[in-house]
Amino acid sequence: RSFGEYADDKIVLTKVKSALTGDKTTEAHEINIEVNKGIVQLNGFVDTEKEKAQATVVAKGVEGVKQVENNLIVKTEGSSTGQTIDDSGITTKVNTALIESKDTKAGEIKVATHNGVVQLSGFVDNEAQKTAAGKVAQAVKGVKSVKNDLHVKGT
Repeated sequence: RSFGEYADDKIVLTKVKSALTGDKTTEAHEINIEVNKGIVQLNGFVDTEKEKAQATVVAKGVEGVKQVENNLIVKTEGSSTGQTIDDSGITTKVNTALIESKDTKAGEIKVATHNGVVQLSGFVDNEAQKTAAGKVAQAVKGVKSVKNDLHVKGT
């Protein structure tokens, strides 16, 4: 990306975050937003289908947004304090494994975990990096499943 595209993406990111925060339906603090060349990714876990759908509507309404990929996952059940701590540990372990892997660019990959389900999101350079990240995450102890929502840049 050129500096201009990078700066434009940062502006779009800020506008989308602001719009989601200002919306009464969406829980913006639980939504991870990534932007690449005007393509907005909404990632993470939300409480309801309504919240997931509204996040797309809000993001699409922001100037500069070319496309919205809604990768939000509706939580199937609440988390106990113990499960939340376990999920935090799994996220840390997956991040560490991605950093240690020579096949992934960990700095471009966001990791979120809910009840042992790991979501990978962000933009990577090629399909091989996407596939490798999924395999690395799945190999981490405690991971029940992996939702690989990584997007290959330029596709």
